Parts: sequence; structure tokens; C-alpha cells
Amino acid sequence: MLTGLSLPALLEELAAPREVPGAGSALAVALATAAAVGQMAARLSPDSWPDAAGVAAQAESLRERAARLVDDDAEAYRRALEARAAAGEPAKPAQRDWSLGQITAAAAEPPLALARLAADLAELCAAAGDRVELRVRADVVAAAALAAAVARGARELVEVNLTALPDDPRVKEATKLATAAEAAARAV
Repeated sequence: MLTGLSLPALLEELAAPREVPGAGSALAVALATAAAVGQMAARLSPDSWPDAAGVAAQAESLRERAARLVDDDAEAYRRALEARAAAGEPAKPAQRDWSLGQITAAAAEPPLALARLAADLAELCAAAGDRVELRVRADVVAAAALAAAVARGARELVEVNLTALPDDPRVKEATKLATAAEAAARAV
């Protein structure tokens, strides 16, 4: 379980010469971190912003959901790699191909969830940017920039994990989310 590791141990796991954990888990860590920074900024702004506590709670929810995806992404990708490795084993081709397709599609779900969360966080940061205390506004800008970068990276992982055509609805959704996150980050 990656989320139970210390930061140095987590970084060692990410740097290890194996495919899992990979970029999806790293993106989830980055998004959870960005949400924590947004939460901090809102918590430091209750005097100037009546809705600060509600925004802090929303950021906390996004942080917790992103943190769960650290392990979820690694597990889904591990299963997909195992299924691809087993695809060469003798089995009924139709059943094997269906199973491989299902597992591969499932590997795209955590990055798609990350793209959704990242877009939500970028929007939250955009709404908070002019309301938080001036001393933490740069923190909100940085959190929004991280969220936009996570959305962009997650979009790439969705496309690669699906090994699909660009017109797959999940790729289109991830593209739309990344575009929205980038626009929100620019608006902070």
C-alpha cells in the first residue's frame, strides 16, 4: 500500500525499475498535494471569506479522493500488465480478448477519475483565487497549476491505457477535463 509509506519510501517505490507504481500514482500524489495546499489557503482565509470553511471542506474531500487513487491506479495498472502478459497463454481467443479488454479498460478508470478530480480542484482554485487572503493567493495559483498538469497527464494515461482510437468517449472526456482544468488555472 503506497499511501502508508513515508515520502522518501514512496519516492523510492516510484523510482524503482518496474512499471508499477507509475505515473498514475505519481499524478494522484501530486493532486492530493495540490488539494492540501488549496485547503490550507482556505483555512487561513476565514476572516476575509465567509465561504472559506466550505471550500476547505471541498478541498479536503478532493484530497482524500485523490489519495485513494494512488493505490487504486497502481492496482488497476498491475492487473492490466498481468493480463497482457497472460494474453499469450493458451485460452479461448474470444474469452481471452474480452477479459483483456475489460482489464485494460479498467486501467483507464483511475486516470479518468484523476482528470475529473483535477478539473474540480482547478475550478475550486479559480473560485478561491480572489477570495483567499492575499498572503496565500500564490499558493492557490500553484495548486491550480498542479491540478491542470495532473489533468493533462491523466488524459495521456487514459488514452494509452485504453489503447483506443481518439474518438473513444473516455478519451474525449479526459481531453475536455484537461482543457477545462487549464482554463481554470489560467483564470486564478
